[in-house]
Amino acid sequence: MELLPRSPAEFGSARYWDRFFRQRGQRPFEWYGAFPELCPVLHKYVRPRDKVLVVGCGNSELSEQMYDMGMCEDIVNIDISDAVIRQMQERSASKRPKMSYLLMDMLQMDFPDAHFQVVLDKGTLDALLTDEEEATLAKVDQMFAEISRVLQVGGRYLCVSLAQAHVLKKAVEYFSQEGWVVRVHQVAGSGDKQQFVLPVFIYVMTKFRKIPGSAPQILEICPEEQDKPMRVESAERLVAAVKDRQHYALLCSQLGKTPCREQVSLDLCDKESGKPRYTLNVVDSPSVKPSRDNRFAIFIIPQGRETEWLFGTEEGRRQLASSAGFGRLVTVALHREQHYEGMAGIQAELSGKVMELAPPGLPARQQVPFLSVGGDIGVRTVQHRDTSPLSGDYVVEDVKGDGTSYFRRLIFLRNRNVVQSEARLLAPTPLPGQKKRRKDKKKPSPAEPPAAIDKSYLCCEHHKAMVAGLCLLGGPNPLPGTSLAVLVVGLGGGSLPLFVHDYFSQAHVAVVEIDPSMLEVATRWFGFSQGDRMQVHISDGLDYVAKLAAEAPAQYDAIMFDVDSKDLTVGMSCPPPAFVEKPFLQKVKIILKPEGVFVLNLVCRDAQLKESVLATLRDVFPLLYTRHIEGEVNEILFCQPSPTGRRDPTELGARARALEGALREPGRPWDSSYVLADMLQAVKIL
Repeated sequence: MELLPRSPAEFGSARYWDRFFRQRGQRPFEWYGAFPELCPVLHKYVRPRDKVLVVGCGNSELSEQMYDMGMCEDIVNIDISDAVIRQMQERSASKRPKMSYLLMDMLQMDFPDAHFQVVLDKGTLDALLTDEEEATLAKVDQMFAEISRVLQVGGRYLCVSLAQAHVLKKAVEYFSQEGWVVRVHQVAGSGDKQQFVLPVFIYVMTKFRKIPGSAPQILEICPEEQDKPMRVESAERLVAAVKDRQHYALLCSQLGKTPCREQVSLDLCDKESGKPRYTLNVVDSPSVKPSRDNRFAIFIIPQGRETEWLFGTEEGRRQLASSAGFGRLVTVALHREQHYEGMAGIQAELSGKVMELAPPGLPARQQVPFLSVGGDIGVRTVQHRDTSPLSGDYVVEDVKGDGTSYFRRLIFLRNRNVVQSEARLLAPTPLPGQKKRRKDKKKPSPAEPPAAIDKSYLCCEHHKAMVAGLCLLGGPNPLPGTSLAVLVVGLGGGSLPLFVHDYFSQAHVAVVEIDPSMLEVATRWFGFSQGDRMQVHISDGLDYVAKLAAEAPAQYDAIMFDVDSKDLTVGMSCPPPAFVEKPFLQKVKIILKPEGVFVLNLVCRDAQLKESVLATLRDVFPLLYTRHIEGEVNEILFCQPSPTGRRDPTELGARARALEGALREPGRPWDSSYVLADMLQAVKIL
């Protein structure tokens, strides 16, 4: 049976609707949901004594159910289809004497001005506004003008709609410019219970007298899970907020039908502030054989550990889901700006929402486990928060790692999932004769650093590789007592230059840092200090190297670049592109001694750009080694100005073991997991 129009324009044709309702017969046709879904919103805006007009009523049971449930009885229904009006008059005449059905065009209504308190529209605007042609928009303007005319001041126009962007934008702009208050409700449960995948919305336009001049627009949205409306500043923002909810509904629909081949990521935001509160990643494991108890689980990532490879990368999350043994695992990352009431509080908050992401075939009452590491949500203490003109907003925070270790991290909030600098904290050691703190004593303030920095520990794997690169220096092995001149561009928390300074007792380290705020952070929070063998120069690294190349060539045994890019639009986050352009690299070569080594931390996700960088480096430096950091994007490049310094892996291993043996002096702390030879055995010559 053909029930759909041949063209969208037929939605406005009385002839089409007559044919539609004759073919459909007595069966009600419910556009966008039935009364039970719409009732919770409608009852807020329809009072029992209100006089209600329903435009484009069709043969929907909505008016009848409103009448029968006692919501309202004085209801006038109009439609342009003579067939449906006669059908509805026959159906309700004897049962609902106070309700009427009239054959009338809503574009030219016969009612007097200010005759109704409520105008209800269920899908009629959507049917009329099928395109943005001039003739269509003129009809919509006429419809809105008539609704405005017949509504009293304080009256409400309730429009049930799928909220296509052009429909919502037109309605919001028209009525807000007339001085009306506009509120958009999402209808609870409409996205999964109805024939439409998209959720249903109800626009509530409340009529106010138009104030001359530019009165502020009042635009609000009420998501389905809350009654309190959220104010938005513009029609564009309101349309965007609705679009977000439509995308979420589509996503849930897809996830509920088929396994997802690619990982899906989404943010759940705080209702009050609108800021992200949880970041969810949905990971399906096709290799897991499904059973009743392993279909679905939620994994709460402990605070501060979201940047770790297992939790912060797609490959890591795939491994986590597979090892956990669940067909679908949703990982949940917690945001530092938010407060959480423990695992039980998170579970209560997320239980309803995560079930919307359940895999196909999951029983409705299935108990879904919440998992974590160690059964808690971790520890994160923000020690310092500030803004730098160059680096933007940043935080220094202490987090609990795996086991009993604590770490201090510097995070630039423009790239909040990347740890800029990290240091391990030393547990407080009681002085000789000092008694241990009793459990009932007052604990130190969380605003104070809880412990000293462990300068012997390099948290970052790429820093370990960069230090191991000193084995490539020409001549005798760079033993700790050997005089070395080292230039480090990029300070961060200072752990790299500090390690070189402390473990190479005759090394003179010059650090170049463009952002003076970072020197303050490194000094106050990461145990960094300057002295006779450690000097920091606040300067642009490009300018500093160019000046040295002109004034003092062949000055450094080792040059290390560990500098991030402030431009996130480029596919290379370290270093900035200007640092790997050929003219600048030639200046780097000038200030490097003939048997020296230039060590570069390269973080590049753009394969074509990366190949271009490597080609430029090969043009400038005849000898080039590379060391990929496992589980990370980082790649450490060791560049030497002379091809005669080439060493095979056996020789590099021997030099690394000799250097490490010297660095592990009795009484000097050393991280046992740091093996220099391991850092170099995976080095490749390009």
